[in-house]
Amino acid sequence: MATDIDEGLQHLIKMANQIAANMPAVGTEDDIAEKVADHIRRFWAAGMKQQLLALDDTELLNDRAIKARQLLRG
Repeated sequence: MATDIDEGLQHLIKMANQIAANMPAVGTEDDIAEKVADHIRRFWAAGMKQQLLALDDTELLNDRAIKARQLLRG
């Protein structure tokens, strides 16, 4: 991961990618992204969500995590 990103944000990126990668592949990619977004909405603290939404470099996220982030942004 990029060295200019602090350790806490690196951890959030890793968690978002893991959630997205481990979400059961039931439904379309959009369905899965919605499940990932729902998980983040329900279980992440507000500050964690804000950091994910403020992330500039989305290349660090996998495709499902990127879609979930877009859903969270509204």
